[in-house]
Amino acid sequence: MVIKTTEEYVDFFINLNMGKEVTLLSFVNNERMVLKQKLQNNINEKEPIKKGIIILEGLIKEIGENKELAVLEKYHNRG
Repeated sequence: MVIKTTEEYVDFFINLNMGKEVTLLSFVNNERMVLKQKLQNNINEKEPIKKGIIILEGLIKEIGENKELAVLEKYHNRG
């Protein structure tokens, strides 16, 4: 499964319904780590993974600047 937009990442996180124990920031950091590990594997489709990492890094920056709740509301209300 390849997520192609910021909105899809936020909706995916919300739909996982992991409770308050897992923040969006920790989820995004973990997803970025997983994608970076996948890049190190010998795979043919690296571009979607690279795009995913760029999206996640943008989300991390946005959470740092605007707070998690604002980011959740911004992207969740778009869908």
